Amino acid sequence: MKKLDSIAAALVIVGGLNWGLVALAEFDLVAWIFGEEFGATNAASRIVYGLVGVAAIYLIGSLLTRRESATVHEPAAVSR
Repeated sequence: MKKLDSIAAALVIVGGLNWGLVALAEFDLVAWIFGEEFGATNAASRIVYGLVGVAAIYLIGSLLTRRESATVHEPAAVSR
């Protein structure tokens, strides 16, 4: 895995865990880390949320690219 893939995956995991905590426990981990109340944002938390969003877009593109290259390189079916 490329380094950028690992960073993007880590950011998306952080975002997913944060949303899970919001849904299950009404606890916003990112806001808490930056000293904000639930749902509040400051510049630092907006940067984190933005990076999570960019990472998700990057991973979508990466998955689509892999999917396209996998279908192009599939061997032809052998008929018997």
